[in-house]
Amino acid sequence: MDPSKNPALTQALIELEQHVARDGWDQNVRLFALVDTAQLIAAEPRLAAALAPETVEFGGQIGPQRSYTSIEQEGVPADRPLDELLAGIAWPETVDGAALVIERLMLPPSVQDQLPADEQDADAWVAAHPERQEVRIAVGVLRDGARDCALRLRVKDKDDEVLSGADLVPNLVRALADTLND
Repeated sequence: MDPSKNPALTQALIELEQHVARDGWDQNVRLFALVDTAQLIAAEPRLAAALAPETVEFGGQIGPQRSYTSIEQEGVPADRPLDELLAGIAWPETVDGAALVIERLMLPPSVQDQLPADEQDADAWVAAHPERQEVRIAVGVLRDGARDCALRLRVKDKDDEVLSGADLVPNLVRALADTLND
């Protein structure tokens, strides 16, 4: 099995993206700590009441699979550039991973080489491009190197249309993984 893949992380990201999707589109960036559910229950037994019964029954795991609980970080500044925001984050050792949900405009690869060099011009050009797609991206990384992404197109706004793959947004994955480094 690929060490960068982790089925529990994939499941946590899909659930997280669906959770965020219930609040609709046009949201600000949302940041989450990922913690091992079994360790969370052991440290905070009263939280077990808030978890799905099958999770508690299996000791914080879904069947034989480990599970992660997402803890949203409140007060994430909406006006800071994402690279600056991520560069200022450091997680304590009790956090097993991190996840980020963000909305962006994407273009097909066939038009990428036409992007203007100036960032402001590029933003305006992308926003006006007829082939642009609005997407919600959920990215998750673990300290052990596992990583994954879930991506929903606004034009295909259904839970069963969410795409998943570790390499969908590699630069964002790398930036989020850097928040876990000491």
